[in-house]
Amino acid sequence: MDRSVPGRKAFALPQSDVPVQEWPDHVQMRDDLELPEVSQLEVIRYFSILSQRNFSIDTNFYPLGSCTMKYNPKINDELSNLPGLADIHPLQPEETVQGAIRLLKNLQDDLGEITGLPAVSLAPLAGAQGEYAGLLIARAYHEARGDAQRTVAIIPDSAHGTNPASATMAGLDVVTVRSDLNGNVDVANLRELSDSQTAVFMLTIPSTLGLFEPNILEITEIIHNAGGLVYADGANLNALLGIVRLGDLGVDICHSNLHKTFSTPHGGGGPGSGPVMVKDNLAKFLPNPVAEKRDGSYVLANPENSIGSINGFHGSFLIAVRAYAYIKALGLEGLQSVSENAIINANYIQANLRDKYNLPADRYCMHETVLSASRQKDRGVAGIDIAKRLLDFGIHAPTMYFPMIVEEALMIEPTESESKETLDHFIAVMRQIDDEANYTPELISEAPHDLPVTRLDEVTAARKPILRWAAIDSDDQ
Repeated sequence: MDRSVPGRKAFALPQSDVPVQEWPDHVQMRDDLELPEVSQLEVIRYFSILSQRNFSIDTNFYPLGSCTMKYNPKINDELSNLPGLADIHPLQPEETVQGAIRLLKNLQDDLGEITGLPAVSLAPLAGAQGEYAGLLIARAYHEARGDAQRTVAIIPDSAHGTNPASATMAGLDVVTVRSDLNGNVDVANLRELSDSQTAVFMLTIPSTLGLFEPNILEITEIIHNAGGLVYADGANLNALLGIVRLGDLGVDICHSNLHKTFSTPHGGGGPGSGPVMVKDNLAKFLPNPVAEKRDGSYVLANPENSIGSINGFHGSFLIAVRAYAYIKALGLEGLQSVSENAIINANYIQANLRDKYNLPADRYCMHETVLSASRQKDRGVAGIDIAKRLLDFGIHAPTMYFPMIVEEALMIEPTESESKETLDHFIAVMRQIDDEANYTPELISEAPHDLPVTRLDEVTAARKPILRWAAIDSDDQ
């Protein structure tokens, strides 16, 4: 609006070739709607400048923990835009989209092999929906066995917030199991909580502390002996590919966020895909539909005792295309190298910052490391201040204050994409910020300094958001 000049236009409409229509009733009309009057060139420049001010994986290091903001090969975007994939319609007869359904079937098989859980539905549109579907499967399994009293979901205190939310939506009662001093599930506490009411135990693996659970086999045995199922939040498989399969550890159900591990640019609320994988004895409860091969043809089928449809059609098809292309391009050896390099990168950062930032769990991490800014907090610099200061160096902030069991948590995930030079730059900046906390803490607490938008009043922004543009009166400036 600041660029608007009365009478200036960015386009010219052709003469109408349809009959003139009457205006809606004046009650439905707005006469105070201000639209900018600008040229096409000014529109292009305006949005181009805005795009250059954004942080993205294509322009900046983006160590947003738990989100896996990795580089996604552009060829997978090109493949997903092929006419035979991008231009088909979900209501087409199945005989006209055999290639697409075959791709879905092959992807199901690949994900089943990667996770060790052979029965797969690609229907869930996001990780949280995959969790929800998995928990509905657990409920359906117990109810089919006449075990309806199993209504409890046991969830670690370090879990993603979606875990207890999904369990509650699925009609389960949430019971929290505590973590021990090493960041693992407190096995003794889990034994106390596991009983005839246990429907499912939800475990994030690797945990939100970026750690592998060393007692996983004992944990799955405890739950199975109590008659429950083990659900693994496998939202992020970036540390496990080709190294370990969740099904081999005793896991019964898991989901995976394809948009994290398997090549889809994401953020800002989408796009997403969260397939759910289960052991064979749970296959009949999967959500509709499941791709199958019958009599030489590929079909979208409904499992025998399906929990039903959880969204329209068959899930995020073009996300599945990208994931399939990513898996086939890398193969087993390439997928394993993804996880190995992600683990090496995270441990490299942890090893080079452990003398400056506290480690909540002092041991090797997996694909991400969680540091604590508690030392810096003692000098008047909070974790959020460090995150804001990183922006001045062209580095996106890590995930903040999660997991909540860690004071001043900084969750850092470099992924396998980043070079040693990028990691060294990040480490040097983090060490510089620690030095600034000693001598110029105000430099950190007032950051960022070099961005179009500097330090915001976040409390006021949350409580009194300005949702409409309004010109600033010159007398108020």
